[in-house]
Amino acid sequence: MNLLRRLPIDRFLLLLIATVLLAALLPASGRAAGAVDVLASCAVALLFFLYGAKLAPRAVMDGLLHWRLQALVIASTFIVFPLLGLAATALLGRWLGPGLSMGLLFLCLLPSTVQSSIAFTSVARGNVPAALCSASVSNLLGMVLTPALVALFLRVGGGGFSTDALKDIGLHLLLPFLLGQAARPLIGGFIGRHKLLTSVVDRGSILLVVYAAFSEGMVTGIWHQVDLRSLAILALADVVILGIVLALTAFAARRAGFSKEDEIVVVFCGSKKSLASGVPMANILLAGHPVGLLVLPLMLFHQIQLFACAALAQRYARRDESPLPAAVPAE
Repeated sequence: MNLLRRLPIDRFLLLLIATVLLAALLPASGRAAGAVDVLASCAVALLFFLYGAKLAPRAVMDGLLHWRLQALVIASTFIVFPLLGLAATALLGRWLGPGLSMGLLFLCLLPSTVQSSIAFTSVARGNVPAALCSASVSNLLGMVLTPALVALFLRVGGGGFSTDALKDIGLHLLLPFLLGQAARPLIGGFIGRHKLLTSVVDRGSILLVVYAAFSEGMVTGIWHQVDLRSLAILALADVVILGIVLALTAFAARRAGFSKEDEIVVVFCGSKKSLASGVPMANILLAGHPVGLLVLPLMLFHQIQLFACAALAQRYARRDESPLPAAVPAE
């Protein structure tokens, strides 16, 4: 256990790898697969309910007042990323195949993360309240923009997503969030004092959905379609896309004259893609497709962004400036 703590690897990544191995060795099938799917859906709904109960409406309003910062993050997330995804799939599609190409483009259409964006901003001594608002707004917009972009670029099922898919997004993600907002006066304080609750539900929901998706892949034989060359090309594409976005967001923030604290928000919130939102969205928006294969680019990108942004946050934190006194909001 002490050795694991010393390793420069996020423990959640180890759990994610262990979940994939478990799905490979003991995949859920038949009734067990149905039960896992139901449990995963409930966990995701609970997660968004907790997000709603945690986030103060006033924090959203305060963050929205910094409209130039929000505009840069939104442009990076929903304009720059999709354009890079289109370019990457056009260049690499012949080597990746249709499944991985669709997954690579899909990850570029997703909203930003919430927890890791805020955590890295805090480590880098950035504007944490602005990061909280920016990442949350990105996720809220993603509930509408991601399905719209999927319909525009992926053309799933030959005609995009149906209104039923958008309704599922609303029922499974948006409605729990709104219910959490309504319940915030009653339970917000309790959730704020018990940060471990959200952390367990957050990571647990991801692990459940990943297990379900990879189990399906094992049962249907999807992984026989992926070779080492394709994985290497996919990982390289993820690294290049992330590197370009990190460079562009830093450059844009400096050109806009932002403080270093606000630049950090733009860099970290504008360069992330959400595994927590992405996997359940894939289950809904890409139903009928090999979801386990389609989320593989997202899982690789998630690991790469954690390693890269952890190193970048430490570099920002070591800058020769006095840290600004800022309260870190409860996770």
